[in-house]
Amino acid sequence: MDHPNAQSPEGSVPPGLAFTAHAETHVGMVRKVNEDAILDSSQIGLWVVADGVGGAQAGDRASQLIVNSLAALASPEDGLGFLQNVQTILQDVNRQLLTEAAAGGLARDIASTVVCLLFFKGWYCCVWAGDSRIYRLRGDQFEQITHDHSEVQCLVDYGFITLEEARVHPNANVITRAVGAEQVLLLDAVEGVIEPGDAFLLCSDGLTKVVEDWEIGATLAPLAPQEAVRQLIQMTLDRGAPDNVSVAVVKIGDDGGHRGNETAPN
Repeated sequence: MDHPNAQSPEGSVPPGLAFTAHAETHVGMVRKVNEDAILDSSQIGLWVVADGVGGAQAGDRASQLIVNSLAALASPEDGLGFLQNVQTILQDVNRQLLTEAAAGGLARDIASTVVCLLFFKGWYCCVWAGDSRIYRLRGDQFEQITHDHSEVQCLVDYGFITLEEARVHPNANVITRAVGAEQVLLLDAVEGVIEPGDAFLLCSDGLTKVVEDWEIGATLAPLAPQEAVRQLIQMTLDRGAPDNVSVAVVKIGDDGGHRGNETAPN
């Protein structure tokens, strides 16, 4: 978010943008523990999906710690500070999880992927580590705006396999970044200007394992956030839902919804 206090270009959503949002998570049809966690902090313009790794009492601990820590954030006074606070909290959680794993003598990591969507006035920023995703629907263009930190994505990037082959690759679940996995947590971020009619979708890979991108976009386009989230989760369940599934949707331009970052805290 390089210019969080800059004048919004013509055509962007003005300060106090109106939006509606909804988020849900489901354990799925196979797993006994939901290692996903979600956060809908519409009041400050923050949404989070975290997908724990490491098994029960490790993955769910990691994802919940991420969400609980970010839930404590106050309303931002400026966009850059907002981004820095989110990054600082994730770094703090990374250190805490590493300390817990070492103290417990665990051979496995206590770790989690994370994707965060931040709104401040007319700007958005995505921050992430791992293979949970954020998509954006703008007009008729539906695209993934995060880039997976995974072994198969590296193979795709270097041209060794196709996207279709990546979906069924034996290492499809191997991620290369996560909160709690390494001493140094590397976070990627992208930012941009929000436009009227934009829709954003955050999800864990429990959705994208069984639902194609074009199906996600086609479901997102005509539906309000709550209906879109519930229909996508139901599609996942109907296809066996081998993993936990989490979905959050934010749509811009509904005057009956929230108005983000209208006033700074005292």
